[in-house]
Amino acid sequence: MRKNQQGTSYIAILIAIIGFAFLAKVAIAVWGPYWDDRVIDSQIEELLQSSPANTAPSKFSDQMAQRLDMNNVRDLKFNEIAKVVNVDGLEVKKEYEIRKPFLLNIDLVLKFEKSFDQRSTKTK
Repeated sequence: MRKNQQGTSYIAILIAIIGFAFLAKVAIAVWGPYWDDRVIDSQIEELLQSSPANTAPSKFSDQMAQRLDMNNVRDLKFNEIAKVVNVDGLEVKKEYEIRKPFLLNIDLVLKFEKSFDQRSTKTK
């Protein structure tokens, strides 16, 4: 004959709680940089669509710096994370990485890369 079912043990519940806490810590650590990158991408696309084709790269960089400051992205400086050139329209190449301390001596490294072309963003 079989014994009655016992249910979940205390050790299994403890392991589940530890696993959930670990996943929550990862989500909290990664959420901010990914949100900032999403804001940066949207602001670059909006400014590329509204800017004329003969805009100087320095003027575009200054306007992007103002937009990022208004959107509360103050940890990143646009001139440090992106390069702007004007060859038949503006082209922006964004490339940077962020290191976030995670656990003891373990860091999370988040790398963001994306290229924008004014001609392709205006056709959207």
